[in-house]
Amino acid sequence: MRLEKSTLKDNETIEISGSKSISNRLLILSALFENLIIENLSNSQDTQLLQKALESDSDVIDIHHAGTAMRFLTSYLSIQDGKTTILTGSDRMKQRPIQYLVDALRDLGADISYVEKEGFPPLKIVGKKIVKSKVVIPANISSQFISSLMLIGAKLENGLQINLVGKITSRPYLEMTLRLLKRIGISTQWDDQTIRIFPNIQTDKSSQITKCVAESDWSSASYFYSLAAIGRKSINLKSFRPHSLQGDSAIKEIYWNFFGVNTISQGSESKISLMPESTFVFPEMISLDMNDCPDIAQTLCVTATALQIPFNITGLSTLKVKETDRLVALKNELFKIGCIAEITDETIYSTKFFEPNENTSIETYDDHRMAMSFAPFCLIKALTIENKNVVEKSYPRFWDDFQTVTEPIL
Repeated sequence: MRLEKSTLKDNETIEISGSKSISNRLLILSALFENLIIENLSNSQDTQLLQKALESDSDVIDIHHAGTAMRFLTSYLSIQDGKTTILTGSDRMKQRPIQYLVDALRDLGADISYVEKEGFPPLKIVGKKIVKSKVVIPANISSQFISSLMLIGAKLENGLQINLVGKITSRPYLEMTLRLLKRIGISTQWDDQTIRIFPNIQTDKSSQITKCVAESDWSSASYFYSLAAIGRKSINLKSFRPHSLQGDSAIKEIYWNFFGVNTISQGSESKISLMPESTFVFPEMISLDMNDCPDIAQTLCVTATALQIPFNITGLSTLKVKETDRLVALKNELFKIGCIAEITDETIYSTKFFEPNENTSIETYDDHRMAMSFAPFCLIKALTIENKNVVEKSYPRFWDDFQTVTEPIL
């Protein structure tokens, strides 16, 4: 997709669908427990793939690029007594490690084997009844491994105690899972490095129906914060509330502190307005630990580059095992828009800004966030986004909404 150099329209309004993270957790809980109704479900490809997989009677389930689905289904299928499933995905999915989760489930008694390469999908999962209730898992791995275990905990006969070892990564996502469990009536406890999910094996179909509304997605909102920060005009986003389950709602404070974008909540309309302060003085340097919200790091780095603010972002170790190695991809593509950056295993920092070439083409690496995080740079210079359809993974309407709030400079 060619994005001509554009300007930001003022005070346009868009509506973003439900959070992918919340929707996917609620889908697993809905499959495990009776009488759970979900509203404002995400329209992302990942959520659709998970929903289709949960409804499938097939012996082979292919979740393509959907990493969350792979992780959540691994635990879910392991407790489907008597059902044998091959759980597979795309070529990239077969390169994404899953051994820590498989090891944890095996320690609990699950019957899981690797079909091809040890430690990676595809998996053969023979569902069975699990009676063990204690497991140890590293805390500095993907939080989705831990959430995957938490989601099935209340269905285990004796509940589940998860002992976390080391520094906890993406804590808000674990807190999100706990709060959703509590919302549907499951008792939980988190003390220091130990998470407990108490058993709640309910089969009474006459029990009270629980309705859960998936709040709109803050990760998707981040790209419009970037537009507001660069374009210095207001944008309105519908179906957002001031208090969120999502760790990526940290975007509010981050973009206020470093870019002067104020978030004004209009609770009666479930709407927020992103309003840049005209007198804001940009910082000389952005130093930030994004361990709790690594998925918005790409957006932040592009915004900082567009405004030529030096940055040093840490806490990004999980980005190396996402849809692509996001740190390498980010370093490569930032160079194309005028930023020389260096990376370590968990850090990216700028060393120099320069005038980028014309006819810049951004490679997406089959990663939805690469496409969406770089798009706002068209407010500075025209660019091409390769493989525009990758956005379907999390935000199928992105290009429509993007064009609603921007206007090419003819």
